Amino acid sequence: MKESVLNMIKGILQYAHTLLADSLQDGDTAIDATCGNGHDTAFLCKTVGTSGHVYGFDIQDQAIENTRKRLADDKLTNATIIKDSHANFIHHIPVDQLNHIGGAIFNLGYLPGSDKSIITQGESTILALEGMLEHLKTDGVIILVVYHGHEGGDTERDHIMKYVRSIDQKMCNVLYYGFVNQKNNPPFILALHKKAHHND
Repeated sequence: MKESVLNMIKGILQYAHTLLADSLQDGDTAIDATCGNGHDTAFLCKTVGTSGHVYGFDIQDQAIENTRKRLADDKLTNATIIKDSHANFIHHIPVDQLNHIGGAIFNLGYLPGSDKSIITQGESTILALEGMLEHLKTDGVIILVVYHGHEGGDTERDHIMKYVRSIDQKMCNVLYYGFVNQKNNPPFILALHKKAHHND
């Protein structure tokens, strides 16, 4: 990968972390919906502090192994790593913690350095998003880092964009952050910020 592309991705991920850090507080529950290599899981663990808890999900053994190793290396113990689809998150989180979800992050695409045919799917991502939005605290944020340059990526991207455009603006602000003049389908961010509920 060219250095300029890597720098672009680094900038996008840094912004994703900034948004999450602003919305998460000590003691919150946070979700890493796609563990990957464990970078986001470790970041979330540090952000919610020892009184908070992180639930990390992935369907690949390699991702689970990589994430557990990273957490062990960083001596982080406030996470539960689960081999399952993020669409099933609700079955793995105790009810009292479900009501304290302060933030979540998805990295859509495939596990870097792994089988590129195993990719996230729009249907399961949207199922997970719907459930997480319902349980997200007011002012909580869900971040989607959308990688769409791989085979099947454009289908998922279009599916996700159609869904987020349909979210009621009274319930949630949806921010798009990305490059509009770059080649090679650079990743972009969607940030879903939950607003206070108004009964109109």
